[in-house]
Amino acid sequence: MEGFIVKEYSRFFSNWRAQKSLDQFLKENNILGVEKVDTRALTKHIRCAGAMKAIISTENLNTEKLIEKARCSQGLVGRDLVKTVTCKKIRNWNENGKYRVLVIDCGVKHNILRELAEVGCQVIVAPAAISLEKICAINPDGLLLSNGPGDPAGAPYVAETIRKLNAQLPKLPMMGICLGHQILSLAFGGKTYKLKFGHRGANQPVKDLQTGKVEITSQNHGFCVDGASLNKNEMEVTHINLNDQTAEGIRHKTSPVFSVQYHPEASPGPYDTKYLFNRFIEMVRIYKGERALCQKEMT
Repeated sequence: MEGFIVKEYSRFFSNWRAQKSLDQFLKENNILGVEKVDTRALTKHIRCAGAMKAIISTENLNTEKLIEKARCSQGLVGRDLVKTVTCKKIRNWNENGKYRVLVIDCGVKHNILRELAEVGCQVIVAPAAISLEKICAINPDGLLLSNGPGDPAGAPYVAETIRKLNAQLPKLPMMGICLGHQILSLAFGGKTYKLKFGHRGANQPVKDLQTGKVEITSQNHGFCVDGASLNKNEMEVTHINLNDQTAEGIRHKTSPVFSVQYHPEASPGPYDTKYLFNRFIEMVRIYKGERALCQKEMT
């Protein structure tokens, strides 16, 4: 976060979990906060014009110069924000579990890790820039690409590692969530683009093209997979957003790989999509069983 805007800032906080005020948090992280802004008018403007660059200044108050500076700023397209939020080293998130699942941390939410642990996984969390050699050394039963901020094209090293991993271990189950969904698409030759209107909130309707079922989902993303760019011989779109018809899920036709744009973890509003973790674990179970049988036959 680089700026914080509210209509009215409350100087009191009363939640029993709170350890500091919002003012303290912003100061400690060197984030500029502004209040007394008509946020409803700002929302209406963005609703018509789309997601835009913005600038906050306490020194230069020349409107024309500030607008020009905002226009010339880098923005989100092509910018690697993953490197600012990923973990620094490989770690065991929990010790026990029937299945060893490696999570590539692009900004992972703890609820994803909790959901994996709940369905019987030993969860290992790794930096986004982990090498193919280290992944193979961990020897996971499955791999999950996490959510995260920004443009997936800004972190091409993650997609390249996934592409090489699938070429080397085509039966390794993989699941992607949000940014992880976009990165998986790039790894298999697809393209992504910036949405004019990002998807935000816990009431986005998504249709499962295989079952015809409509799910109410939680989403928070500004980039999207171009479904038409996917290699139809390898990949297929499995879910679409009913508001704008954009791709919300994909799967590989021959490898146990799938991903979704929305957030199924820990019921972030509706419960409609919790089944996705069970789908992933079923793939992991089959893969682990096949590996065990192969090793037994070799001995």
